[in-house]
Amino acid sequence: MQQPGTAQEAQVDVHFTDLPNALIACKVAEGVFIDQQLKASFEALFRSFDGSASFQFFKSFRRVRINFTDAIAAAEARVRLHKSDFNGKELRLYFAQSVHIGSPRLEPPKPDKQFLISPPASPPVGWEQSQDATPVINYDLLCAISKLGPGEKYELHTGTPTTPSVVVHVCESDQDSSGGEEEDVQRPRPKIIQTRRPDYAPTVLQ
Repeated sequence: MQQPGTAQEAQVDVHFTDLPNALIACKVAEGVFIDQQLKASFEALFRSFDGSASFQFFKSFRRVRINFTDAIAAAEARVRLHKSDFNGKELRLYFAQSVHIGSPRLEPPKPDKQFLISPPASPPVGWEQSQDATPVINYDLLCAISKLGPGEKYELHTGTPTTPSVVVHVCESDQDSSGGEEEDVQRPRPKIIQTRRPDYAPTVLQ
């Protein structure tokens, strides 16, 4: 039976490709950001894996970024210290994600839907204005309405037990309503009576 830690222990070749060389410690105890002695103890945990490790403390988020010189040291520290106890708190470690965008500077997002913003910006390349559809003309309806005389009506839609019918009523002309073509007298326009303002009642100051 092989004993752990001996020379006969099985060796496993692990190939690290594009692994990050930094860890993020989450929910770190608040004392690490205040007490210098506790802070030194925290750093000593990771410097046992890499003596050149550097630290970035984010007190507002209770997080610490640990930067190693290579990815192997970061992976080993994560395996050994993840979910371990430190100052009564469970230490949670995650690999820091590195984003490669082809430029050292952060580029703005692609304006795929920027033309939908009001006021609109420049449309994307290849966008073309769509042509409006040709309006549909109902010649049967126009013909039926043209044959109507004053005072007649035309039913556009027959009513059902659940929907009302739609009926077009043709208004009478001014001459027919006044009594004939010979009497070319226009109706007097109704007078608009304005609403009377209420009486003014002065307020009495006590």
